[in-house]
Amino acid sequence: MKSLSSENRKFEPSAEFVKNAKISGLESYCAEYKKSIENPESYWANIASELHWFEPWTSVLDRTEAPFYKWFNGAKTNISYNCLDRHVEAGNGDKVALHWEGEPGDTKDITYGELLQSVGLFANVLKSLGVRKGDRVALYLPMIPELIVAVLACARIGAVHSVIFAGFSSDSIKDRILDCEARMVITSDYGYRRGKVLELKKIVDEGVKDCPSISEVLVIRRNGNDSVDCAMESGRDFWFEDCANACEDHCPAEPMDSEDLLFLLYTSGTTGKPKGIMHTTGGYQVFSYITSKYVFDLNDQDVYWCTADVGWITGHTYIIYGILQNGVTQLIYEGAPNHPTPARFWNLIDKYNVSIFYTAPTAIRAFMKWGDHWLEGNDLSSLRLLGSVGEPINPEAWMWYHEKVGAEKCPIVDTWWQTETGGHLLTPIPGAISTKPGSATVPFFGIEPLILNDEGEETDVGILAIKNPWPGMLRGIYGDSKRYLETYWNKWGGKYYFPGDGARRDEDGYFWILGRVDDVVNVSGHRIGTAELESIFVEHDSIAEAAVIGIAHEIKGQGLLAFVTVIEGKEINESLEKELIALVDQRIGKFARPEKIVFSSDLPKTRSGKIMRRLLRSIAEGQELGNTMTLADPSVVDEIQKQFKKG
Repeated sequence: MKSLSSENRKFEPSAEFVKNAKISGLESYCAEYKKSIENPESYWANIASELHWFEPWTSVLDRTEAPFYKWFNGAKTNISYNCLDRHVEAGNGDKVALHWEGEPGDTKDITYGELLQSVGLFANVLKSLGVRKGDRVALYLPMIPELIVAVLACARIGAVHSVIFAGFSSDSIKDRILDCEARMVITSDYGYRRGKVLELKKIVDEGVKDCPSISEVLVIRRNGNDSVDCAMESGRDFWFEDCANACEDHCPAEPMDSEDLLFLLYTSGTTGKPKGIMHTTGGYQVFSYITSKYVFDLNDQDVYWCTADVGWITGHTYIIYGILQNGVTQLIYEGAPNHPTPARFWNLIDKYNVSIFYTAPTAIRAFMKWGDHWLEGNDLSSLRLLGSVGEPINPEAWMWYHEKVGAEKCPIVDTWWQTETGGHLLTPIPGAISTKPGSATVPFFGIEPLILNDEGEETDVGILAIKNPWPGMLRGIYGDSKRYLETYWNKWGGKYYFPGDGARRDEDGYFWILGRVDDVVNVSGHRIGTAELESIFVEHDSIAEAAVIGIAHEIKGQGLLAFVTVIEGKEINESLEKELIALVDQRIGKFARPEKIVFSSDLPKTRSGKIMRRLLRSIAEGQELGNTMTLADPSVVDEIQKQFKKG
């Protein structure tokens, strides 16, 4: 068993994978990386030339108003054109772009040619309702094809889209709309989650009550004419199908300036006002395209599946923009991973011959908890590459993924990046970089990471920093330049981008993400990263997942509280608790022992799989929990509260 601090197992990419990889072998990676660092502007210009531009750029990178950097200044392009028209014009209009499957099992295949027509029709509907270039449009939709169509339609006409995850509350919708002054909301009558019907239009109606900027609410019937009953306000609410009957399906792509705003994506806002992260057109287009191409080693035969929701940055970059620019076929699934059974994901991989599978560590740990037997009877031999996204993956979950899902033959790309970065910054290149369980390994091309202390001096364990700008980086926080500077550029005198994560670098130069800097607990003068402790707990063969938080302590200043979930069929008893304490003693020391270990069947998570540690702190401190209905399973909170009081 290995913890994050001592993990040294290393896995070489197979000779078969290396033979056909886009970046083949360590020497090729090193040469490409050297080129990207020594002459970054030339490097990014060469990558950009693989895409379509209506007009060329006058400069690749403008640093004059740093850190408000500008990329491909003066160029005109359209990312929707690069996702669709470029492939159709090249003769690939009949290639399947999307295999879609709804949670109840309804299916649809959409070719690139059909997707282009659908996007053109949707764009014309938007224009018929008065939406123009620069208008902000909010989207609150389930994972149906129309979500992708609506995003690309906005990009096509220059409207700024702001996708709101269709699990957020009406208050969250209101906060985001008020911040960006959206003129329209696009929603659906309903969607599915774990067999339940979610009446999305009703949630939107509640959310826009006090939003004077909203002129239109455009409503899509999830299942054609089979609609759930929902109120329609005359003059404001429109059925998409009714509007589409009067529109054509051809809409030319609007030439957009490279630095025109493409989309806003809000952080969750659990600790204050949500931040509207701004991404512009040209640089994000280039970065999403090339990170997808190299990190997933995409080829024409691939069937790619990212299990994220488009409501998160992963869905923007690695479902829509990056993947479609590469002309790849992908699977889109609407529902939960365990509906109707925990075999659903494995059934889908088998059914659609998925070759690339990109999911979150929380999902992987859930699969471990549910048991290996759910994989049985499914043919996963089509898989050739696995990916991990969302948070650091603990070594034991990595190994389970490698052995049980990848059959020890699939490289795992453990990717580190953020909403703000737009795409991968640290990641193995699968045909070139040997992997280590739990490590994000090396920087992507053009990225110069550093590990610094608070004074800005380089160290092997400290705070992650990014040295130079990259094309996919955020361009600010909407309407709040001061907050942008204070959040991301205030540390180290504005010299480096500050992502807020701790990291270490090992003897091979590999990077290990240690969690948020503010997730470091000071116990009697010892600084302990909660991610390190969580990794130790899940080494135990009875533990599926763990979350550790800091709590106030009269003597130590801070103490530790651990919440752990046990693999189904494993027994919870005093012996298990003693074994976990012994692991902490062995790996770190007795000073790192938690004050209490709380056992539960699950942890409170968002529907994207993020553990809500804020809620765990509130439970521990006896505070009001606020709205828990946006969690994947709100009943988990009640169970943890009972277990906490019992302990």
